[in-house]
Amino acid sequence: MAVTIEQAFELIYTNIKPKSLKIIPIEEALGYILAEDIIAVHNLPPYDNSAMDGYAVKIEDSGKCLQVSCTIFAGDNFEGELSHGEAIKIMTGARIPLGTQCIVPIEDVQKCQNGVELPQNLTMSRHIRLAGEDIKKEQQLLSKGEKIDAHQITLLASQGISHIKVHKKPRIALFASGNELKMHFEQVEEYQFYNTNTPTLLSRSQELGCEVEFIGTAIDTLDDIHAHIKSALDCDIIITSGGVSVGDADFTKEAFGAFGYDILFDKVEIKPGKPTTFGKIGDKAILNLPGNPLAAALNFELFGRAIIYAMSGAKKKFINPIHAKMKNDVKLRAGRRAVIPGYFDGEFFTPCEQYAPGMVSPLARANAFIITDENCSEITKETIVKTISTKFSFCAKKFQPLSS
Repeated sequence: MAVTIEQAFELIYTNIKPKSLKIIPIEEALGYILAEDIIAVHNLPPYDNSAMDGYAVKIEDSGKCLQVSCTIFAGDNFEGELSHGEAIKIMTGARIPLGTQCIVPIEDVQKCQNGVELPQNLTMSRHIRLAGEDIKKEQQLLSKGEKIDAHQITLLASQGISHIKVHKKPRIALFASGNELKMHFEQVEEYQFYNTNTPTLLSRSQELGCEVEFIGTAIDTLDDIHAHIKSALDCDIIITSGGVSVGDADFTKEAFGAFGYDILFDKVEIKPGKPTTFGKIGDKAILNLPGNPLAAALNFELFGRAIIYAMSGAKKKFINPIHAKMKNDVKLRAGRRAVIPGYFDGEFFTPCEQYAPGMVSPLARANAFIITDENCSEITKETIVKTISTKFSFCAKKFQPLSS
């Protein structure tokens, strides 16, 4: 019996555990999922400092002509104290001298005899960056389960943190099966096809932050598929395409059975991609996708991403749709929940004109897709729909309904 999309997700998330941990330098941390909370060990700024190139002065000297006693540069260890009737020239980032009440920017003063004339009505703490106003010592900076991007690395570097604990990235093994398939670097006969699924899934898995191994293209025999499975068993996730339907040459599920394949679902109430299969061999996750290119790619965007997110250790691990308005009317065939690829421009979703399961061109034109309800026979223009991006990873902490 086929499972619903929601049941498929539940089976994935309850049967996949996060990857183990390792410690890496922050220069290599981009895209990893943090496995520990990060607490600030220093104030930022570490001391009161000047936000402008200007003059350190006291409020009561507003409008006066003051002598400039010295200049402080960023990085100077100045230990003097500012006196009444005195100005100290100071550069951006330099430590504020004791007794300073505000900074007057260079462009706001006038030259006067032996010094600078200050403007009237100076205000307390103007242009002074206070110690800890950005980050306070012992403040939590990052949380376990967050994905590390360039700006998280900024925070780590600001605290002098050189190494962090992260979850290892999932390792994915990929292969397709089919006598009719040839790789793009091989010569095809008129009765054969190029294998587009494996390069597509390989690239997409890399975009999602995984380490990927291409095992090859298997012919439709149990022995050859067995050989490919053996080569893939040292990875965390094995993803195949083809050979999961009910044809005479569809041996994929049978071949995996020889390795103790525990199938958790082997049909999904979805169009295209009903024969999509998910299970485990020990702690290895197995996803068998259909051979049709569009069906394989769209079902990977749902179930492949769910497996990767569940294994990543991310706190936000559920696909989060974005609301959009339909650009035009769309007629549908009710009876099964359908996946429709299209283009989301930030406001409107425009379905692809053609999107048959065996096509490849919609994959390049689309940047999102929608899932329709099984009772839906039409979506009218301006209707609010839920789009799922294939270009960005929008995720939530809790499961989000995906159907429009």
